[in-house]
Order: sequence, then structure tokens, then C-alpha cells
Amino acid sequence: MAFFAPIPLIRKNHIIARLQETGAFSAETSKTLAEAGVINPNGFKRITERLVKTGAIKRAGEGRYYL
Repeated sequence: MAFFAPIPLIRKNHIIARLQETGAFSAETSKTLAEAGVINPNGFKRITERLVKTGAIKRAGEGRYYL
């Protein structure tokens, strides 16, 4: 039997990795998810909101995020 990681965990890791790779570490260097290269940047909005709510990522306004 194969084990599949839950989609929220995969999505979280993908978003965080892309923000790291593009240097989004402050409000000044924040990126949209599309700019960061996130696959399907407008999908899974609830997961993105949960990441903001838990502090895993921060919102810089106008759809921009950073770590």
C-alpha cells in the first residue's frame, strides 16, 4: 500500500520552498505566489490563508507574501 502525503502539507512545503528560493524574506522583497513560481497560485486559497493565520508566511498586501 502506498502512502500519500496530505495535500495541505505538500502545498505548505511548496509555497515555503518557492518563497525561500525567490528571496521573499521581508515585506520589501515579498512576492505574489505566481511570481514565486507556485503551481496553481490561485488554487487552495484556504491552505494559503491557514499559513498566514498560523504565521508560517506573512502577507504584505496586494496578494504578496514573505517568510
